[in-house]
Amino acid sequence: MRLTRTFIGLLAGALTGAVILLAVHFAFRAKVNAPAIRVDHTPVNRDASFGLSFAPVAKKAAPSIVNIYSIHFVEEKPVPDLFLNSPLVNDPVFQQFYSQVFGKQFASQLTNTNASQVYWRRDQELGSGIIVSPDGYILTANHVIDGADEIKVALANNKKEFTAKVIGKDRATDVAVLKIDTNDLPAITLADSDKVEVGDVVLAIGNPLGVGQAVTMGIVSALGRDNLDLNQYEDFIQTDAAINPGNSGGALVDVEGRLIGINTALAGRSNHGIGFAVPVNMARNVMDRLIKTGFVTRGDLGIGLQDVQNIDAGLAQSFGLPDQNGALVTEVPINTPAEQAGLKPGDVIESVNGKTIADRANLNVVISQLEPGTSVRLKIIRGGQKKTLTAILGQLQDSSPNPNLAGNPDLAGTPNADAFAGIKVQDLNMLIRQQLNAPPALQGALIMDVTSDSNYAAAGLQSYDVIVEINHHPVTNADDAARLYKAAKGARILIKVWRQTAGLPALRYFSVENTKSN
Repeated sequence: MRLTRTFIGLLAGALTGAVILLAVHFAFRAKVNAPAIRVDHTPVNRDASFGLSFAPVAKKAAPSIVNIYSIHFVEEKPVPDLFLNSPLVNDPVFQQFYSQVFGKQFASQLTNTNASQVYWRRDQELGSGIIVSPDGYILTANHVIDGADEIKVALANNKKEFTAKVIGKDRATDVAVLKIDTNDLPAITLADSDKVEVGDVVLAIGNPLGVGQAVTMGIVSALGRDNLDLNQYEDFIQTDAAINPGNSGGALVDVEGRLIGINTALAGRSNHGIGFAVPVNMARNVMDRLIKTGFVTRGDLGIGLQDVQNIDAGLAQSFGLPDQNGALVTEVPINTPAEQAGLKPGDVIESVNGKTIADRANLNVVISQLEPGTSVRLKIIRGGQKKTLTAILGQLQDSSPNPNLAGNPDLAGTPNADAFAGIKVQDLNMLIRQQLNAPPALQGALIMDVTSDSNYAAAGLQSYDVIVEINHHPVTNADDAARLYKAAKGARILIKVWRQTAGLPALRYFSVENTKSN
């Protein structure tokens, strides 16, 4: 009994100690990691006359831009194992050959007992960063410092060099936060990137190609660029200001010298007048959470989506949409924040907390910048009618993609419904489900073949799509699909399918011209 009490006492003490340590950790972060960041939400004065020089802007912003040296230690051997393991190493004739071809030093290393010793080579890559607080917090692009063994930061004014500590990094947005141990730094002022407009004059400041700090000028060419396959969350500012390797992590500033974006990518390997910057609002959102906790958690609705802008006018008409803005809900799993809020497949999300949603990627960005547990107001269109719903966001979980659908699967069976003009469908069976990696609950009709000149091909349907709905009626098998197709009235047929795209399943809507109505 005494031993049990002693054990319980030790366990309680250990748990109490762990709780105290966690409390101290978060209290410490909250105490020391509260940088004084200047933010100016006013838009630029677009009525001002165009000046003959941007020197005042450069002088204001340039001292806040630093050089970042990412140092990597690379393992290597002075002599390849191919030579060391050769039985001819000690042969005088071959030693003379090695000496003539590779030099006497290389030949002598072959017989050196230390020839197999591992050496470390120091490689260094150059990027840029932005001072955002006087006490040493620096914003940069994650890819500039990712994987570095050591990070050095050189100030622009006196070239003084510091060793930087990584506070946190977020690959999903390509944003990272560094800290150097110093004070009284020339911190940049952050603007409100939501108030930037196409045509605004901007300056890009960084260290392109390692030639030293440089300033280039251009305009904002476009806003909200996505689907570039650069980051998981994309909402880029596009500019024609010259951006080259070495500019990454540097600043894109407005004509008042305020930060509006972090330069992160360019089209091609050198400047072509197409560069991209992460908006400062997104970067600041990530930075605040990295400084507070060291990691980023993201809100989640738990729904499947499809872009409205990628849908033709016929499909937009089917959902009663006034335009092609918004994100189309294709799937609402049970016990998700979306299902609890009352969202349904076929709903189109127009805005979140009053912010207009342009497309699926835009919705993902907006939701990702909100903390789990946040209450959001969703304005939707359902069957042509506008509604407002309230959802409590869950936490986005990392998910591993399903294996890719390799080649054309050998799907056993033959089409048992051929009533369609242009496609052949069949029931789902166990072998088909295995080859498609389909969920057990999936019901529908598998498309076996699509005639290339048919209305279905023109609408975008493909072989191995699974039809799950026709005109909002569920399809459980091929006979259902044929019956609903025959019964369809009107100029177009609305078809919802389940599809594997790059290994990831998704539900999509397609609008097909109904030739039977002609």
